[in-house]
Amino acid sequence: MKEAEKERLDHLKGLETDLFKEGNKLICGIDEAGRGPLAGPVAVGAVVMKPDSELEWVNDSKKVTEKRREILYDKIIEDSLAWSVQLVSQQDIDELNILEATKKGVHLAVEDIINQLKAKPDIILTDALKNIDVFDIPYMSIIKGDANVYSISCASILAKVTRDRLMKQWDEAYPEYGFAKHKGYGTKAHIDAIKKYGPCPLHRKTFITHFI
Repeated sequence: MKEAEKERLDHLKGLETDLFKEGNKLICGIDEAGRGPLAGPVAVGAVVMKPDSELEWVNDSKKVTEKRREILYDKIIEDSLAWSVQLVSQQDIDELNILEATKKGVHLAVEDIINQLKAKPDIILTDALKNIDVFDIPYMSIIKGDANVYSISCASILAKVTRDRLMKQWDEAYPEYGFAKHKGYGTKAHIDAIKKYGPCPLHRKTFITHFI
């Protein structure tokens, strides 16, 4: 590992290093992918990494190439004590709103983590998400956490890869919308397709009122 990358990772793990020193053994990073798209679920990733984990390239998933994300997905799972990605459907997003749907995903993901570990995490770290009450576990909300906190970065990659893979699968069922390319985000091509073909079952009705 190059010295510059080692220094970057040391910075990325700084908060967790301090939390470990304070006696927190199980630190759960959480992040989501897909809050903004017009179609598909929101994916919420949660992961408790091994204390000595130090994977090259880990960063905010948006700053990592697709090829590296795919490689890191498997490495993160191997380097974790427990992990989970929960999908909250477009129907739930329409019914609850995207913030509450994301919180539902957090609850489900942490519940899965607890079931795997047979113990509660000592603390949850989120990427700017506030006002969560998950099994009375303390949490910290960190602005730009996906780019500044190691376990949140790992969770963001797990969520992003899971959701992107799903949208590629849905592209086969609804090829006219181009989901494999834009993953459901509101690109011009996607909006034009909605206007031409109308919405499909994957579309979030509350997100496309301006286009239909």
